[in-house]
Amino acid sequence: MKGRAGFTLVEVLISLLIFALIAGAGAALLAVASDNRLAVRAASDRTADLQRLRALLAADLSQASGRRTRDERGVRVFTALATGQEADGALLRLTRAGWSNPGDTPRAAMQTVEYRLVENRLERRFRARLDGARWEAPQVLYRGVSAARVAFIDEGQERPDWVGGSDDPLPDAVRLDLTLDGYGPMTQLFLVGSGR
Repeated sequence: MKGRAGFTLVEVLISLLIFALIAGAGAALLAVASDNRLAVRAASDRTADLQRLRALLAADLSQASGRRTRDERGVRVFTALATGQEADGALLRLTRAGWSNPGDTPRAAMQTVEYRLVENRLERRFRARLDGARWEAPQVLYRGVSAARVAFIDEGQERPDWVGGSDDPLPDAVRLDLTLDGYGPMTQLFLVGSGR
């Protein structure tokens, strides 16, 4: 009588062990790929946030205007372009032209804009009207900003602040120094639209 062909218990256990090792390696590889995908997405999101921040600052400063404004009490509180590190936390304030109005609402085509550093967040806020309006809710532009400094460049000279009247020309450029978590120090230079 011929014996039955089959696998012994040891052979079955060895094949299960090999299968378990292959499955474990595959799962580990999948976990690493997933972690890498999440890390790449986070880095990509941070880079996109930086690009949006830079584009918004460039647009605001390229449209900077010499128009002075008044606060919600009607008091003139700052020049058309001001910095700060001011007591109220403003990093940069400006009046900008070119505010699009797709709904044709009754308002000016100019806008008062303020950049602030609040609890490691760089925020932008604006007033819906040039004079006598309150600030709208801030838009968070970038998280993880540990330090920020603004300087003005006028006729080749750097100045830490800018105080100009409505008849004075605006500076040529604005330099923004940021210290970002994970990136370190970063310097950006923006031309001011109505500067010389």
